[in-house]
Amino acid sequence: MVSQKTERLTSQKRIISEHLKSVTNHPSAEIVYKEVKKRLPQISLGTVYRILASLEKKGEVVEITHDISHYDGNTSPHLHFICERCDRISDIFRKCDVIQCQKLQNVGQINSYKIILYGFCKKCRNS
Repeated sequence: MVSQKTERLTSQKRIISEHLKSVTNHPSAEIVYKEVKKRLPQISLGTVYRILASLEKKGEVVEITHDISHYDGNTSPHLHFICERCDRISDIFRKCDVIQCQKLQNVGQINSYKIILYGFCKKCRNS
């Protein structure tokens, strides 16, 4: 028999994961909490933080650290661009040869990587 707490956590985890996969704005834990609380009024901010950490550890979400942590439900290989003026985080899906992994093979086996590019978005660059 599955305990009620396990069922609730599984439900909470599923709803948080679904929310992150449905948005493209890379929300912080606080924003995830505010949105998920609409569906799960009993959820606490601490629970959201624990679930996000668990999802990140399992590779089900990507954590983007910029002043505070932001989360991406899209785990496909891609880069992130952060505007240094407005802090907007954007996905970049084009192939980017920022590093050539073949040259890094002497350090060991590379399983994954995170690349964050910084600059000014089009809106901030033109203002």
